[in-house]
Amino acid sequence: MKKSSFLIAGKHAVTEALKNPNRKVLNVFLTEDSKKKLNKDNNNSNLLRNVKLYYKTKRELDRLCSKEQISHQGLIAEVEQLEEINFKDYLKSTENKKYTTFVALEEVSDPRNIGSIIRSAASFNIDGLIIKEKIFPKNSKLLYKSASGCMEHINIFKVSNINTTLKYLKTKNFWICGFDKNGKKDFTEHDWNGNNVLLFGSEGYGLKYQTLKNSDFLLKIDINKKIESLLTCIEPFIIIVVSQATVYQAFYRLKMALSSENSL
Repeated sequence: MKKSSFLIAGKHAVTEALKNPNRKVLNVFLTEDSKKKLNKDNNNSNLLRNVKLYYKTKRELDRLCSKEQISHQGLIAEVEQLEEINFKDYLKSTENKKYTTFVALEEVSDPRNIGSIIRSAASFNIDGLIIKEKIFPKNSKLLYKSASGCMEHINIFKVSNINTTLKYLKTKNFWICGFDKNGKKDFTEHDWNGNNVLLFGSEGYGLKYQTLKNSDFLLKIDINKKIESLLTCIEPFIIIVVSQATVYQAFYRLKMALSSENSL
């Protein structure tokens, strides 16, 4: 493999990478059956015509994913990173848009959680994800598998410092909406008009003090009080599930608010 390349696995991750004209796919490792399914699912559009193919057994593909223990579904691809977009240049390109919305993640490090958030964000046409470069698992099979192909459908902006980026966005008329269990208002009651940054903290500790200070609004999601009382004493998995539900519901609420505004 090239030094600049890495492997991704799974039907959706590989299929969407093949469809993306900006993604360089070097090699595809697959079974005979997975090739037939790929062609059938994509109306025999021959996505594999310009790619080197290496036919493997399921066991051979299992070895390529043994460290992550993920289901490859008979498809693994060697790819290169997409060309990075300059964040400030992108902001300039959105100046004529009515509203622009970003999601920012502070210290969220689990590739499965980041992938799930990317999938939700792409589903609701969020303009981009902002994340700290040092912790972004850019070559992770788990990230691409969890994102289920949506890595090809969202802009990802890797920054050196989240708070510096938030301060800059505030000068560009963005509202910073931090999600915190001690938030003063439920997110369903928030006015989502304008440019927004939806800000989420780490799986275990939430947003840091300085990041909370940089938030214009602190929002919460009301959940069953009996469940909420358990969150401090059960596995972090529950906290992760709740936070992902918050992300998804927040995106849905935002979409509904903007759709209502545009219909006026």
